[in-house]
Amino acid sequence: VGCDRSKNLVDICGEKHFQAFVCDALSVPIRSGSCDACISIAVIHHFSTAERRLATIRELARLLRPGGTALIYVWAMEQEYKNQKSKYLKDKNGSKNKDKEMNTGTAQRPLSDQGPDNSSQDSAWSDQLLNDLKDENCGAKPVADFRLPVHTNRTSFHSQDLLVPWHLKGGTKKKEESVDTVLVPGGSKESQELSPVFHRYYHVFCEGELEAVCRSLDCVRVQKSYYDQGNWCVILEKL
Repeated sequence: VGCDRSKNLVDICGEKHFQAFVCDALSVPIRSGSCDACISIAVIHHFSTAERRLATIRELARLLRPGGTALIYVWAMEQEYKNQKSKYLKDKNGSKNKDKEMNTGTAQRPLSDQGPDNSSQDSAWSDQLLNDLKDENCGAKPVADFRLPVHTNRTSFHSQDLLVPWHLKGGTKKKEESVDTVLVPGGSKESQELSPVFHRYYHVFCEGELEAVCRSLDCVRVQKSYYDQGNWCVILEKL
């Protein structure tokens, strides 16, 4: 059974006759202890606070039966590890046109913070963000305000907390959506039209960070922790 925040992706699963539903990773509508195994791929790095990232892993553990296992993948700060470049960096030439689309008018330009509002439950958000970015072991740059850097696609990371441009091809911007636009390079008339560019929040993990978060939970034990093509990965067992 699969679940995702995106209704469109879930609909695609339905068309392929897979079982899937829309949900929030912080509150999965599945009975506790009912899963033999759970997989979380490229999800937890989208949560903007350490508390939410921990809560997501705790929710994953809740779903597992005793002895059940979970596999977690998150994006790594270290895209070059043990003198080897990740596939993400190596694919730069192969994604040349896509890079141009994503970077035109957006690269290296700080945006206003698109995190939570000033509600009481998120009052510690800014302090946590600053603390996370002060980890000198992975070369992250500390921030002095609430602006996040916009990442240049297919390049190394210079900050743990950043925005990654998401180019929406052929999309129609809704009135309530706040998006930037870029001129798409290309020969066709259609490609020269302004297209919306969304910015997705990421917290890229330093070596040992994901494992440390998992070890802070007493309901699971870390079976294995490893690096895989620009991702930090952990396999957990429910106690």
